[in-house]
Amino acid sequence: MDLHLKNLFGRFQEQFGSGPGLGPGSSTCLMKVEGVSPNFIKSIYKGSAALYRTEPWKRLRPWHLFGIRVGKDSDWSGKKQPFPCVQFIGGDGGDVGFYMFRSESDAKKMTGPRETIRVPNVELLRVSYEPERLMFPSNKRMIKSLSLEASGTDRFPVIDVARCMSSGELRFRNPTLEELRFVHAFMRAISLVHPLLQEDKDGAPKWSRMMYFETFIETVDVQWPPEMAKGHDLVAVTVSHPPGQAYEEKASSTASSTPTKYAEPPREEVFVDVRVNSNGVLRQCTLCEKEVHGDQSQCCAQCRAVVYCSSLCQKQHWKETHKSMCGLYKAMMEREEELAMKIFLFPCSADQPCKWLESLGIHQKGMWRRKCGCYAHCPLGLLPVKGGLWDSWGGLDDEEYPRDSPFHNHVRDGISSPILLSGWSEYYNLRSLPLSSPVADILSHPFTVYYILTALNISSKNLLLKGKEVILHYLGPEGELDWMPAFAEIGHLLNGSGNIHIVMVGPEVPTNLSGTTSGISSRVRVNLVRGNYQDEATYLPSPHIIVALNCGLESYSAWGGALELIKSRGVPAFFTEQSEILCANAKQVLRGAGLHITHPVTPNPFRSPIKTHCLSNNLPSYSNGFVLGVNT
Repeated sequence: MDLHLKNLFGRFQEQFGSGPGLGPGSSTCLMKVEGVSPNFIKSIYKGSAALYRTEPWKRLRPWHLFGIRVGKDSDWSGKKQPFPCVQFIGGDGGDVGFYMFRSESDAKKMTGPRETIRVPNVELLRVSYEPERLMFPSNKRMIKSLSLEASGTDRFPVIDVARCMSSGELRFRNPTLEELRFVHAFMRAISLVHPLLQEDKDGAPKWSRMMYFETFIETVDVQWPPEMAKGHDLVAVTVSHPPGQAYEEKASSTASSTPTKYAEPPREEVFVDVRVNSNGVLRQCTLCEKEVHGDQSQCCAQCRAVVYCSSLCQKQHWKETHKSMCGLYKAMMEREEELAMKIFLFPCSADQPCKWLESLGIHQKGMWRRKCGCYAHCPLGLLPVKGGLWDSWGGLDDEEYPRDSPFHNHVRDGISSPILLSGWSEYYNLRSLPLSSPVADILSHPFTVYYILTALNISSKNLLLKGKEVILHYLGPEGELDWMPAFAEIGHLLNGSGNIHIVMVGPEVPTNLSGTTSGISSRVRVNLVRGNYQDEATYLPSPHIIVALNCGLESYSAWGGALELIKSRGVPAFFTEQSEILCANAKQVLRGAGLHITHPVTPNPFRSPIKTHCLSNNLPSYSNGFVLGVNT
């Protein structure tokens, strides 16, 4: 290339190659980092992909600075956090990624109105998502040899540390192993908390087009990869916006203990007598478990989540436990509108399921008989069946339930592949179902299984894409035993690719059904086995994945043997719970059993749209509402 063309091309690439970024980097190959292991590189790429899926660039811009604190200062060399300030770049165009700075001052110096400004003697760690076709050969070889997870369709993170010299040019170096640990913890934490940012419309100047967020600080536990644990498998990561929000560190804390947010003394209005509007239904005091009519009960005035019989119980509960949990409960209550599925037009009330089913004309009909207690006398899996899909769906109008037919127009380049759904609205559109159809309530179970297989677990997704069979162990089935026609819809979603063998194991399987096989579709078959999983597992085909929906892990005694077996096998396993609180309890149980939580708690896009309430709280709760995974 002629010299003048080479210079011209270099200037063009520097100005336009990375949008708001600093231009092309060194494209560091992580295999060259001293002391790094292939498993840790895989963990970094998994964390990167998880962050990419949450799409922070839709809302975040470089001027939205975040403070980041991983564990204690004493955990890091120099007794200080390596990169305590972070910004996201690329939301307005160009390559997307994030920059980590040594200080908030450095971040502000380098943040221009449109482009990142080069400032001499400022060092920053850069993570940018590059298409595979543009990556250096060394990175491509690493990705192929380690089968690293892609972010999106074909992008992968490139990590390097850049320093602008006094001459204005950039110098690069490889990140250290310690810096990679810090990046890994940040990616895992920010993917969980950045969706919680609330827009502050009142705080923004009227003339400004910039989005402002309310002051925010949140601490989450992040799982270290086993080879990085250093004696502690968890680390507390605190994310704040803007940086510099106050929190205090307990002097007696361990390396994995949680830094606490700055806590103001409880205000007197916490104990204001706030009545619960529950239409006179019975509620249960959180502390003493005394039953009281809803219109006579009261709740915490800050979070409005927990129910009490009197101000005496409320004050005592505040001192004992609620003071530390009130902020989390408040955040969950504020997410109630977000978690509610506004696409559905029918009233969501499970407090009185018979009335709800009657309003739809499906009470005591078809599969809906398992949605209330009217058929509790009939053993699970043995509801009388008249026959026909119309009857199974309780006589809904023809256009209100999915027909036993394939999806059309889902073949690309002459090749069929599983249909990957993002949520209920997409499915309803594909099946041309009206939003008044309640079928999502029953389909939540099979669709949660399908979502786990195709969106959360890479190995099972790859098997299906290759047209192979996935064996799934389904623990603790109950109502699902009577919902086989709903599970047949999974076969249509597979769209001619792969097969699924579901083995349902649990003590609720009737004796006369144990050992039977149901070919509910050409691509989905179900085996039923009665007994506890740990007792029956040796007689079952080896699974690719294990699933337990609405599993109630808080009753640990019933799960001890099963969790021990899952740990020893190392098979990917996913659990769902109705609420974030139940998931928090489940995490403790799983950790107590020695299992590593590798897929953090996330809302399930195929949770049931029917909201339920615990007698002692008002927290939003949905069947299959949240999912977490181990060994993934």
